[in-house]
Amino acid sequence: MSFNVLFMAHAPDADWHQHQSLIHTGQFKLVSIMVRDQVEALEAAKEAHEAHQIEFILLCPGFTHEDVAELRQAFDGQIGVAVARGDGPSSLISAEARRRAYQ
Repeated sequence: MSFNVLFMAHAPDADWHQHQSLIHTGQFKLVSIMVRDQVEALEAAKEAHEAHQIEFILLCPGFTHEDVAELRQAFDGQIGVAVARGDGPSSLISAEARRRAYQ
């Protein structure tokens, strides 16, 4: 049995059916999926949960508190949901890098 985690990040040009990966060591399974928006995030998370028995979802900093709550509610609170956020300066660096990439 493994600990099964889904990591999701936003990318405006993502096709979540195509832009995903899987790393499985035996004891840890990491599924990563790039999504365009929250609608796709919900759909992708549900499909990943069915396919990989996801127990925890880790989100990129672009997800809002409301997005986190919506994902948690979609799984009736049975799956942990967290956001990877840094300190203030790190968040500014990340925001600037995303702004440059998505222009």
